[in-house]
Parts: sequence; structure tokens; C-alpha cells
Amino acid sequence: MSEKKYLILAEGFSHDPHYGKTLRGVLRYRRESVVAILDTQRAGEMDDGVPVVGTVDEGMAYEPNTALVGVVTQGGRFPGDWQDLLKSCVERGLDVENGLHVRLHDIPGLPELAREHEVELRDLREPPPDLSTATGANLEVDATIVLTVGSDCAIGKMTATCELDLEARRRGLSSVFVPTGQTGIAIAGWGISVDAVVSDFLAGAAERLVVEGGERGDLLWVEGQGAILHPIYSGVTMGLIHGSAPHLYVLCHEVGRTTTEGDPTESPLPSLRELVDLHERMSLKRRPAKVVAVSLNTSTVSEDEASAAIAAAEEETGLATDDPVRFGAGKLLEAVLNARP
Repeated sequence: MSEKKYLILAEGFSHDPHYGKTLRGVLRYRRESVVAILDTQRAGEMDDGVPVVGTVDEGMAYEPNTALVGVVTQGGRFPGDWQDLLKSCVERGLDVENGLHVRLHDIPGLPELAREHEVELRDLREPPPDLSTATGANLEVDATIVLTVGSDCAIGKMTATCELDLEARRRGLSSVFVPTGQTGIAIAGWGISVDAVVSDFLAGAAERLVVEGGERGDLLWVEGQGAILHPIYSGVTMGLIHGSAPHLYVLCHEVGRTTTEGDPTESPLPSLRELVDLHERMSLKRRPAKVVAVSLNTSTVSEDEASAAIAAAEEETGLATDDPVRFGAGKLLEAVLNARP
């Protein structure tokens, strides 16, 4: 991975854990690459030891070489008028990385400006041009494949995946985080944003990721996307299940969430026990994967309430349960290692 020094563009959203998801993820899992954050609403503050600036010129004092779009928006469009901000970064010689659905190369005048200033525009959601349908190579990967799945979207699947990978690597295991979304790609420096792939090729993209992951290590943590029962985002989940062909699942859930977020039907979430059964039944017949642990996001409750929720989930499912951010990923990792084929 090339040495990057990020100026993260988070105008108006650096305080927001949802819309500032890319900023939050990179700041937590690639902190050493972040030199400054741009948000006029918080200019002059510090965020995890990183200075927050109000202009690109102020950010240049910290010697970045890449501007990273650090926000995630519904529909994947740039918030407000960011065109001047992006052009300002290019004019100051910064490469630009973007994880939104709107491509940098489609912004009028920006590609020409980038060529003039000899900088790169990188659209992290741009899929490889040569993707195809799955071939069965996913079943030949010489590694244990673990996929995080969830009761809903935006509940911490990427976070759980990263925490499990970090804990495994701390123990000296040949562990690999397999990124499937724009934030994961920004963290790891490789991957495919599967929600931007043509649906027929989605499983093929997931297969390619685990094949490449198997060349990097023998314990693969595949970042989950969407939710199997979400009426809008279920497709990407199914593509990952069948394309990555996991041996094991880690089920993710947020304490207190009872309905699918952003679901126009306001469907109630099923029980954790039902979700365990559903995911296991949707697995490939050639590889009947099992849910072996539950990762709970307890960030909205007290520590005592978190402990009670973990105990309740363990009693309901009979599976090892913990919050890997609050209490560490060791317990969940042990459950996975004990179940490795």
C-alpha cells in the first residue's frame, strides 16, 4: 500500500456517525494516514488528535497528498455544492479519492483540471471492468471464510469485521480483512464496492475478493453489506452470501433496534434465533455455513445494559455474544476459531 496522507473532506458531517461513516472508519482503522479533517463547522477543533480545518489551504499546512471524501449520503450524491471544494483540492496538487456513487470523472471540468495538475481521481466504487458471474472458484479457496451479516443495515458489520481481523492479527494469525464497500477499501487499500456492481456479476465480484484474499492469508473476514430482509438492500447481501461462499457467519445486531431503518414498509425485525436460522438456510448447498457468534452494537446503552443484552442474546441463541468495540473481540474470535473447518 502506498503511503498516503489524507485530508478528509467531511464538510458539515464530521460530527455525524452515520453520514460521516467513511471519516469515522478511516480515523479508527487507518489513523496513521490521516493528517487533517476539513469541516468549516468545527474548524479549530481536534478530533482524535487530528486537526479540523476550514479550508483546503489550511489543510495543506499538514502536508496531505490525497483528499478523501469522508461522507456517505443517501443515494451516493455529493452533499450541497462540493464541486468547488474538489477543484480546490486538485488545484493544490492533491489526488482525490471518492466513495460516493457520483463519479469524480463525471463532474464537469474536474478530469481536465486533474490532468492539468497531474493528479489522480480515484472512484472507489468503480468496479473492475472484467467482472463475470461466479465460477465455483470460491469453493476452492484454501482459507476459512467468515462473513459478517446483520439484522439491518448500518449496525456495525464493517466495524465488527475490522475488530475481528485486528484481534486475529494481534494473535499472529494470517488474517485478512476483505473489503466490500468504499470505507473498507479506503481503510485496506484494495477491494471491490459490491453495491456498485451489476447484479448478475455481484456473486462473481465476491468470489474474486475471496480468491484474492486467499492469496493474502488463510483466515478471511468478509465485510458484510445490507441485510437479508431489508426490502431495499437485500440483493447485495444475497450476492455476498453466495459469492463469498463462507464457512461461517458472525451475526451483527444493534441493541434496541426493532424495525429495519429506511424501510418504507417499517417491517419489524425478527428474533436473533430466527435470523440465525434464516442465514444458515440461505447458504450454498455445497457449503452449509453456520452462524457461530453474535456481535452486538451496544453503543446506545450503558455498560450494565450492554452486559445484560449480551447475556440475553447468548441465552436466546446459544452462541458466543459480545460487543467487540466495547469489550474486545477475543470472545467472538475464539468462537470462530473453535468452529473452523
